[in-house]
This record gives sequence, C-alpha cells and structure tokens, in this order.
Amino acid sequence: MRCHEIDYEIIGESMQMVEVELDPNETVIAEAGAMNYMQDGISFEAKMGDGADVDQGFMSKLFSAGKRLISGESLFMTHFTNEGSGKKRVAFAAPFPGSILALDMSTLGESVYLQKDSFLCAALGTKVDIAFQRKLGAGFFGGEGFILEHLQGDGMAFAHAGGTIVEKQLNGETLKVDTGCVVGFSEGIEFDIERVKGLKSMFFGGEGLFLATLSGHGTVWIQSLPFSRLADRVLECAPKQGGSRQGEGSVLGQVGDIIDGD
Repeated sequence: MRCHEIDYEIIGESMQMVEVELDPNETVIAEAGAMNYMQDGISFEAKMGDGADVDQGFMSKLFSAGKRLISGESLFMTHFTNEGSGKKRVAFAAPFPGSILALDMSTLGESVYLQKDSFLCAALGTKVDIAFQRKLGAGFFGGEGFILEHLQGDGMAFAHAGGTIVEKQLNGETLKVDTGCVVGFSEGIEFDIERVKGLKSMFFGGEGLFLATLSGHGTVWIQSLPFSRLADRVLECAPKQGGSRQGEGSVLGQVGDIIDGD
C-alpha cells in the first residue's frame, strides 16, 4: 500500500458524516473546514498540497496549490495525524445535507474523477489534483464547469453529494444524466455534453438545454439532489427585497407575513 490504510464508519442516513479511525502515525487529509470532531491525541496541520509526493519541491507544491486556487478550492489542505499510542478517531461531514460516498481506490483502477467541491477526505498518499475538461462542450455546459477533481491512489477516499447517491455500472452502455447530478466516475468512462433535441423540449421541458452523457466501461455515481438545485428552491421561497415572502399557500403566507410584521 502506498496510501495509509485507514478504517472508517459512515454515520447517519440522510445527513451523513464519516468517522475515520487512525492507528498511531496514520494520517488522513481533508478539505479545510470539513472536520466535525476528533479525539485527543490527533494533531492537525494546514499544508500546501496533499502530501502524496514526499519529494515534491516548493515550486511544484506552489503550482499545484495555484491550480486549486484558480478552481475555487482552498489553497491549503488539512492533515490529521494520530500522534497518540492507541487508535484515535476523527470525523468529517459535508457543508450541506446529503450522503457520503466511500471510494476504495484500489478496486477502482486507482483513479477517480469527481465534480468540483465533491472531495471530502482521503488517506494520506492519495493525490488530489485538478483535471480540465478536454472538450469545450463538456467544459462550458457541464453543470459544474470544465474543472474536475482527479483522485489517484490505492487507499480509501470519501466524497459527498446531495440527497441519495446511486451507483451505476456501465459495460459499453451510454447513460444520460442531468448535468448537475453527476458526482463522479471511474477510469474508462467518457464524459461529454449533448444538446437536448427539439426546441419545445429545450425551452419547455424543464430539464435544461444540455444533458451529460457517460459511456464506456466503469462506474458512475449520481446524486439525487445537487446543491445548486436545492439552493434555487431556497431562493425561490426566500423573502423578496422590499416585499413579503412566498408561503406554501397564499393564506398561510399572508398570516406569516402579518406575524413577522411585514
């Protein structure tokens, strides 16, 4: 094993967290701000880079961190290390309601692509990099943009998604998905974007102008409720500036406005 061999437990049903068990001197890396709690004996340090390449020079670390910064990710990653004498636990959770996806990289060809902001944490030794879409169509209309997170390694890694996660195995088939619902895919999957056919379907179908197409041989993970879709619904029900809010029913909404003094 190149990566540290960590144990874990996923806690909860609809708003999950992952609790990672570390043996002495084992380390897990995570996105900044993802930690929920940790036991005494675990230390953490913000570092520039994932620590996968111990011989990586400063300029190489700076370049990798710069790519993360351009993509909107944090410049630093947090490394949690068990410096105690026994097993210790540290827990991580996503910043929005959803599910956690456990990825055994050793069984997935040691390479997985995730939509931006999906990565949560991984065993030390996992390389977390940024991959740019080679096709302009997938880049500009791919829901989360032309930037993907590329994980490489042979240990455990964890991603988070909105709602329920569905796993699909493709054996030469093609799967069409709403662009925002793709969580990630393994090596062997070709990711592209196609325009919805028919003007009526494009403008009145409610499914958007483009669909993601995934084809080939490998694994695809889909989320039932992308955060962008959830945010749109919340904004629709939020109070309007200088006006009243939208209630579930017109009468209840008006009553709520009176109570609030609107």
